Amino acid sequence: MNLGTRKILDRSFTAVGIGSIVLMALALMVVVVPIVSNGVGAMFFTGTVEHRKMLQSEFKRGEPRELAGEVAAAERYRARVYEMLAGFEAEMERMKPEQKAEYEEKYSPVRKTLQELLGPLPGDPAPMLTRFKYGQTRWEKAEERLHDLLYETKWDTSNPDVMSKEYFVSQATGFEGTSLAQLFPYVEKNIRKILLPKFTIYWGFLTDSSVDSHFFGGIWPEIQGTFFLAIGAMLFAFPLGVIAAIYFTEYAKPGFFNSMLRSANSTLAGVPSIVFGMFGLAFFINTLKVSESKSVIAGALTLAIMILPTIIRAAEEAILAVPKTYREASLGLGSTKWNTIATVILPAALPGILTGGVISLGRAAGETAPIIFTAAVSVGSAIGLADVFSSPTPALSWNIYNLASEHEAAAQIRHVQYGMVLALVSIVLLLNLSAIVLRARISKKLKG
Repeated sequence: MNLGTRKILDRSFTAVGIGSIVLMALALMVVVVPIVSNGVGAMFFTGTVEHRKMLQSEFKRGEPRELAGEVAAAERYRARVYEMLAGFEAEMERMKPEQKAEYEEKYSPVRKTLQELLGPLPGDPAPMLTRFKYGQTRWEKAEERLHDLLYETKWDTSNPDVMSKEYFVSQATGFEGTSLAQLFPYVEKNIRKILLPKFTIYWGFLTDSSVDSHFFGGIWPEIQGTFFLAIGAMLFAFPLGVIAAIYFTEYAKPGFFNSMLRSANSTLAGVPSIVFGMFGLAFFINTLKVSESKSVIAGALTLAIMILPTIIRAAEEAILAVPKTYREASLGLGSTKWNTIATVILPAALPGILTGGVISLGRAAGETAPIIFTAAVSVGSAIGLADVFSSPTPALSWNIYNLASEHEAAAQIRHVQYGMVLALVSIVLLLNLSAIVLRARISKKLKG
């Protein structure tokens, strides 16, 4: 190959490499940017007076006197809304039955939307669920409810050759000639005075427990449960993985038994995670009975079995990377084999072993399938260390899936879902960053 051809190939490979890196960065941006932008919205948003009422009532947060002044200011404008509703209801009582039935059908969604916007209206029974005790706590959701109040959605199906088109009709037109017609422009004009939106920084999203299936509150039980499961898995898997790696590299002799063990380890590394979940249910809960039902200990043991092959492989590669001269020098000075392993080989391999361990810890934190049947619950409070042997726990990975796909009001709590995703991604990134920093520090220390 002549020099010119070689240069062309080198430049081509360089261009392909740079292009691949740029493409991967763009793909990562496409995934990460929406997560960050929407996830941050769970803590930084424009909250209404209803949010501040909720914080005071459910978590005893905020200044009571200041809140009382805000509530009184908002009630002065809400009182006019209540008067219009009461006046129209009295007006309907004087209508003919046919006309009354027609207006009742139109009035019912208007009243329901106002309940969602402002909370319980005068004369409503005390709500049983927390979600119905307050109006819209977030300004962007309040604007959506305001649009629903002001406009009725219609569909144009006049042309059979094209898909029906959505359009909006003013709700006020359906109440022309009645006392309720003035309600719609009044609410539109005074909505800010009615709800008093204010920029809010809600750190409680990370430290509070959820209220009413994540309609309010935070995700602390999920964060705590994720750490319990991941760290518990490492407490079991890391020592066993390192011991197994020492056996494979320092003691095992070539043969059928050794080949079988290596094959088993490689096979376990490729088993789907849902299989580990079923195994954990059958073995740890039903057979060994480490707990009567789902528990943190059962989930941690299941995750430990899942990440064990990765830890073994990482530790084995780190030990094999230690120069043979280290062993020879130690043995030549009269040290025993085990003392050489403990004082020379393992310290030299420690950066690689820890890196593999922390990466496995990140994987354990992000797994969903293994904990579905062994540890995770959809709704629950934070547990203590004494409860890990008997109690299940919420976890970020499982609750993200549950809230996004099975929650009855998934569209209303998108900010919670994105906030959980951002929290989980941040935890995994921090764990991997800690592995990089830890490896660099240990390597620098070993080099002197």
